[in-house]
Amino acid sequence: MSNALEDLMPAVELTRFRVDPAREQELLRTRPGMLADFRADRTGFVEARLVRLPGNEWLDIVVWETTEDYAASRAKGPNLPGIAAFFAAIGEVVSAEEGTLIRE
Repeated sequence: MSNALEDLMPAVELTRFRVDPAREQELLRTRPGMLADFRADRTGFVEARLVRLPGNEWLDIVVWETTEDYAASRAKGPNLPGIAAFFAAIGEVVSAEEGTLIRE
């Protein structure tokens, strides 16, 4: 259960995943389409940052206006072609976490 303070702060989605090196270019090529589909279809989508990590791993940091927006996005899954193409390039999800962005 969230508290009133958390309800005022954006939700942050942290998804760590692996990509086969042979599919890295596909991942990067499909990223703009995924972001465009998120902007068009996902209420509360604020921004996303993709981080390359060692060992063929990546971290996707996505900011949502509310935890409810993030939950609604998860429920939709890869419902549009740009999102599906990006997800298809991912070999394995390592972890998925949700946090609250602290405004400083």
